[in-house]
Amino acid sequence: MGGPLEGIRIIDWTIWQQGPVATQMLADLGAEVIKIEERERGDPGRGITAVAGSATNKGGRNYYFEANNKHKKSIALNLKQPEAREIMHRLAARSDVFVQNFRKGVASRLGLGYADLAAHNPRLIYASASGYGPEGPDSGEPSFDYLGQARSGIMNAVGTGSTAPTYVYGGIADQMGAIMLAYGVLAALFARERTGIGQEVDASHLGSMMALQGLNVVARTIMGKEFPRNTRANAYNPLWNHYRCADDKWISLAMLQPDRYWKDFCEVIGKPELIEDPRFAEVKIRGKNSAAVVAIFDEVFATRPRDEWMRVLKGRGDFIYTIVNSVSDLPEDPQVRANDYVVDYDHPALGNLTLLGMPVKLSATPGEPRGHAPELGEHTELLLTEMLGYSWDDVARLRDANVI
Repeated sequence: MGGPLEGIRIIDWTIWQQGPVATQMLADLGAEVIKIEERERGDPGRGITAVAGSATNKGGRNYYFEANNKHKKSIALNLKQPEAREIMHRLAARSDVFVQNFRKGVASRLGLGYADLAAHNPRLIYASASGYGPEGPDSGEPSFDYLGQARSGIMNAVGTGSTAPTYVYGGIADQMGAIMLAYGVLAALFARERTGIGQEVDASHLGSMMALQGLNVVARTIMGKEFPRNTRANAYNPLWNHYRCADDKWISLAMLQPDRYWKDFCEVIGKPELIEDPRFAEVKIRGKNSAAVVAIFDEVFATRPRDEWMRVLKGRGDFIYTIVNSVSDLPEDPQVRANDYVVDYDHPALGNLTLLGMPVKLSATPGEPRGHAPELGEHTELLLTEMLGYSWDDVARLRDANVI
C-alpha cells in the first residue's frame, strides 16, 4: 500500500533545508509535493558546492539538494510577474497545504500571504518555517541553522563546561525545525478533517530546538538551573557514561538506576573489590567520588577490545549498554539495516545510492523514502496544462514573457 498522505497536495515554496526537508518528509508519507522555484536559478540549495568544507558534488548532482527534495515536482516561476502569482493562486485553490520559509512579510508583499491564498481556498493549511517564531521583536529577522543553534542554547548545552559554545554539524536546527513543521501540518490536516477549517502553522528554529531540549529547559524554569556541562571524567553516575576500549572504539553505559546494577557490574568487569569500598557504597556517595570510579573504569575498559566487552556484558548480566557509533558507522549498522533506517535506491542518474529511510513505521500505510529530486522546472509545462488547464499556446506565451 501507499503512504497515509496519498491524495494530499502540497505547494512547496521553500529554499535551503528547513522548509524543503519538512515537505520531503510529507512526500515520503505519500503527499504530492509541487516545488516552486525561482525561474532562472531555482532553490539556492541547488548551488551549494560545499558543506563544512566537504564538496557536495556527486556525479554532477548536488547531494545537499538531492537529499532535501526527493519525490517533488518542480515548477519554475518568475514571481515578480503578475501572471506567475496568478499561477500560484490557481495552485493554492487546488491544494491542501502551502509551505514557505521566507522572511516575515515577503510572501504578503508578493500577494502570497495567508489572507491572499485563503481567499482562493479557505480550507488551505498555510505553514511557515521561521527563525524565531511569528511574534516578538526578532520575528522578522533572518535565521540559518547556525543561528538556530546559537539562539536556542544548544551550543552551550553540548560539550563540557570548559569549552566554547559548540556547533553541531549537519543542520540539526534545520532538521528539527522541519520535523516540527511537518508535525504541525499533520495536526492542522487532522483538525481540518474534523472542522473543515484551514489555518496557519508556524515552526521556528528557536521553538523547535527548545522542544528538542525540553527536559533541560524545564529544569531551568522549575528548578532554577539547567543541567551542568560535566565532563565524562567526573560523570555523577559512572554507569551513565562512555568508555574507550583497547581498540580505540567506545562503549556507552546507560544504567539510570545504578545501585540496581552496581554489584553485578563490578563482578563482571573483574573489580569485585569495589562492591565493599565505602567510597562507592551507594549512588549519592559514589557521585561524590565519581572521578575515582571513572578513572578505574577507564583502566578496565582499556584492557579489551569493544567487541569482547560487548560479549562479556551480554553474556553475564542484564545490563543496559551499546556501542558508540560515528555517523560513518550508521549505514552498515545491522540494527539500522534491519529497520530500513537507510534504504538502497537505484537513482535514474546516479545509479545505486543509499538514502535515509523512514524513521517512523506504519504497518498498513508505510510510505516510501526512495526517490529523487527534480531538475529545475522539470514539471512546469505538465502542471500548467494537465492540472491548471492552461493551453499550449498559453504556455508558449508565458515562456516568451519570462513568466515561466
